[in-house]
Amino acid sequence: MKSKYIFFAVSLFTALSVNAQETYENAKLAGEDLNGTARYVGMGGAMEALGADISTIGTNPAGLGLFRHSNISLSGGLVMQTNGKDFANGNKTNPSFDQIGGVYSTRTGQKSFLNFGFNYHKGKNFDYILNAANSLNGSSQNKQSYLKGALGDEGKGGFYIDKNTNGENIGYINATGKSVAYTWSQIDYLYWNTLIPGSPTASSHNYEPASSYDFNRSHTGYIGNYDFNVSGNLNDRVYLGITFGLKDVHYNAYSEYTEIFANGAGAIVSDNRKITGSGFDVTAGVIVRPVAESPFRIGAYIKTPTWYDLTTSNITTLTYSNGTTKKEKGISNSYDYKIWTPWRFGLSLGHTIGSHIALGLTYEYEDYSNINSRINDGGYYDYYYGEYYESSSPDKYMNDHTRQVLKGVSTLKLGVEYKPVTNLAVRLGYNYVSPMYSSDGQKDPGISSLGTSYASATDYTDWKATNRFTLGLGYQFRKFNIDLAYQYSAQSGDFYPFSNIRGVTITSTNPATGATTTVSESNIATGSKVKNDRSQLLLTLGYRF
Repeated sequence: MKSKYIFFAVSLFTALSVNAQETYENAKLAGEDLNGTARYVGMGGAMEALGADISTIGTNPAGLGLFRHSNISLSGGLVMQTNGKDFANGNKTNPSFDQIGGVYSTRTGQKSFLNFGFNYHKGKNFDYILNAANSLNGSSQNKQSYLKGALGDEGKGGFYIDKNTNGENIGYINATGKSVAYTWSQIDYLYWNTLIPGSPTASSHNYEPASSYDFNRSHTGYIGNYDFNVSGNLNDRVYLGITFGLKDVHYNAYSEYTEIFANGAGAIVSDNRKITGSGFDVTAGVIVRPVAESPFRIGAYIKTPTWYDLTTSNITTLTYSNGTTKKEKGISNSYDYKIWTPWRFGLSLGHTIGSHIALGLTYEYEDYSNINSRINDGGYYDYYYGEYYESSSPDKYMNDHTRQVLKGVSTLKLGVEYKPVTNLAVRLGYNYVSPMYSSDGQKDPGISSLGTSYASATDYTDWKATNRFTLGLGYQFRKFNIDLAYQYSAQSGDFYPFSNIRGVTITSTNPATGATTTVSESNIATGSKVKNDRSQLLLTLGYRF
């Protein structure tokens, strides 16, 4: 055991009635994978000006205005993680149903069409296993909770420890307030009621320095996009479109975090978290052929925020083992919350050379520092329609943290298609997606926010830029087409098991003499390099009416 700190006895963790979420958890739902039809993927998604592919329904809706025939398509394949090891229920190779949709095209004039489209595609595939391990050199997850207690005040990023009538430790806002601190998390509750107290009645509390950690998490699930589109063109020169999108969120993660302490003891935190819910957005776009005699096209589009209404739940257990001594405690929770993603803007260029070559370029920008974490703070009942409507307001402190940690992301897409013969196509594509996270960003356990209160894990990863390389083949036979694409996506990141806390003043007492000593304590996490490298095989079957 290391330094001792004198605390008073405490109270029970109580769930609060309004809810929000934490920056790094919100970021998991932001952005999209490169996915859709095999033609779209094979060209790196750079088809927002070329159009005439169902997958542009969610990026530039005007792309569906270039259809001259009705069309249906179906896509699926395999997603393969190229690094890491299998863990829990996660697998490194998973089948994936990626897209189904169609366009109904009607002629409204000699050169004009009005088209209606529907498409489902998997906007985000969460299947991924994260593994990380490293030394800790005396820092530990439980020390983070201990130091927050030493701070003694919500206004300083900590809490004041006291007991309730059930004899359980709780973190309050300060020494005189009896409201639970927003900085008091579920993880803090577990440590302060198992490992940190020396005994159930002890007033002297301790932390355990750790020598190493091992972390494994299996992510599964997806975000499904359901898009409804109306598009058309004016004299085959200007193409317009609008898409109304619905999103269906299914995220599951199971993790085990193990620390080995300096005295040979150890602790395991197992965490099972689910996020479900729905969202909606609207996308509008235009494509213009500025020169009547040229196939060169310019496209532009804008997507509103996705307004998400979500529910998250967790079951978390801490097991502490020291020889024959074993302590175990669990906690679970479920709550509703909202987040609003940022606006997205896109500009694209497309050009065809004869009937053999198609070239596409797209640039997108989305500022993730503007993710809006929302607190459900009430609502009203509409007696006429018999519906209850929730109201929400921004979580100011968490949104301030989001602006510090996340940043604007630029996406560059390049694609080329070459047809050596009329019914055979060869495609190549490339994507560069700039980093979403600041290089010095970290999860802040001291934010006075409900997103902190409901946290059941302390880890975070600052992911770097993503590079995607694609290639594809397409073959057309009469009214049928079959397309195949391969995508390799590479991304690295810096994983940390908990956030750094520096310079917390600790007052120690010598039990024998009663003398007190004041020292400054820090808790510095050791990072690990991690990768998210994935391959995708995608097959599309299509039919033109």
